[in-house]
Amino acid sequence: MAEPNHSTDTSPSTQRPKVLLLGKIEQKTSSDHTVRLPSSSPFSAQDKWQSVALLADLITPHAQDRQSFLDECRSGALDGVVATFRTFESVSITGRFDPELVQTLPESLKFVCHNGAGYDQVDISACTARGIRVSNVPTAVDDATADTNMFLILGALRGFYAGMCALREGHWRGKPRPPRLGHDPEGKTLGILGMGGIGRNLRDKALAFGMTVQYHNRKKLDEHRAGRATYVEFDELLRTSDVISLNLPLNDKTRHIISAAEFDQMKDGVVIVNTARGAVMDEDALVRALNSGKVFSCGLDVYENEPEVHPGLVDNRNVMLVPHMGTWTAETLRAMEICCIDNVRSALETGQLKTPVAEQAEMS
Repeated sequence: MAEPNHSTDTSPSTQRPKVLLLGKIEQKTSSDHTVRLPSSSPFSAQDKWQSVALLADLITPHAQDRQSFLDECRSGALDGVVATFRTFESVSITGRFDPELVQTLPESLKFVCHNGAGYDQVDISACTARGIRVSNVPTAVDDATADTNMFLILGALRGFYAGMCALREGHWRGKPRPPRLGHDPEGKTLGILGMGGIGRNLRDKALAFGMTVQYHNRKKLDEHRAGRATYVEFDELLRTSDVISLNLPLNDKTRHIISAAEFDQMKDGVVIVNTARGAVMDEDALVRALNSGKVFSCGLDVYENEPEVHPGLVDNRNVMLVPHMGTWTAETLRAMEICCIDNVRSALETGQLKTPVAEQAEMS
C-alpha cells in the first residue's frame, strides 16, 4: 500500500478532496502479523484507510507541535482538506481543537472524525459555529473499557497492588507484615456516575460479581435501559455507595465533579474507580482522601494531567494505576479505527457523519 502524501504534494491529484490524518492508524495492514485478529476479520483498519484514497488524497501534516501546525494551516498548505481523522494522541501535534485552532483550520474543512468515545479535546461549540461537523466512536469502546473498569474495581477492593509490589521486591506478601485485608465485591453497592454505554456494560459485569448497582445520570433511563440498576440522586449515590465508578464525559459541568466536598459525603473506606477522564476528579483532593483513610483504595486508568501522574498516587501502594489502556486491545482498536474511517467515507460520499456527537445530532 502506498504511504499517504504529505501536505506539500503538488501532483495533479491534489485537485481532488483531501483527508488529513492527525495521529496514526495503529492497526496495521493485513500482511502485518504483529497484531493477530480473528479469521472473521477480512481486512485491517490500515487496509480500509488506504481504500479512502479512491475518494480523496490522504495527507499528513509536516508539523509536530501546535504552533507549527497553526503556521501550516495559515500557509495554505492544508487548503482543500475536507475531513480529518484525529486520534487522542494527536493533541501533541495540534493541541486542543479550541476556538483559536478551529478558526485557523482551512475553510474547506467540514468534518472532524475523532477516534474515541470521549471528545473533550474538541470544542464542539466552536466547531458548530464554523459549520464543522464532529463525529466520535460511541460504542466500540464499551466492552474493553468496562472490562478495565471491573479489573480496577476488583484490584482496588482486594488490595492486590500492594501484594504485587511486595512479590516483585522479593518479600512475598509484604515486609514486615502482609498487606491489609481486602474486601469481596459480593454484596457491595456500586454507584455508577454516568450511565452511558460503558456504564451499562459495567453494570452487567458488576451484577455477575454479586454487586448491587445504582446510578446517577443527567437523565433517568427508561426501565429497559436501566436494567437491574436503580436511579438515585447524585448526593445519595455519594452517601450510599461502597464503590463509586466515574463513567461520565468531561466538560465544563463535570470538571472536578468529585472534589473535597464530595469526598466528605462518601462512606468511610469508599473505593473510587475512574476510566472516564482524569479531570472529572480533583486529584489533589483524592490524594488527601487516600492519605486520611477516607478512601480505602482507588483504581485509575486516566489522569488529570496525562501523561504526568500525581506523585501522591504513584507513591501509594493502595492505588491501582493503569496508563490509559482501557481500549488498548487489537480487537477494540480495530473496531474504533474502522468506525472512524466509516465516518470519513460517509462524509466524502454523502456529506453526513454516521455517528455525530450528541451536541450536533440535530445539526442540518
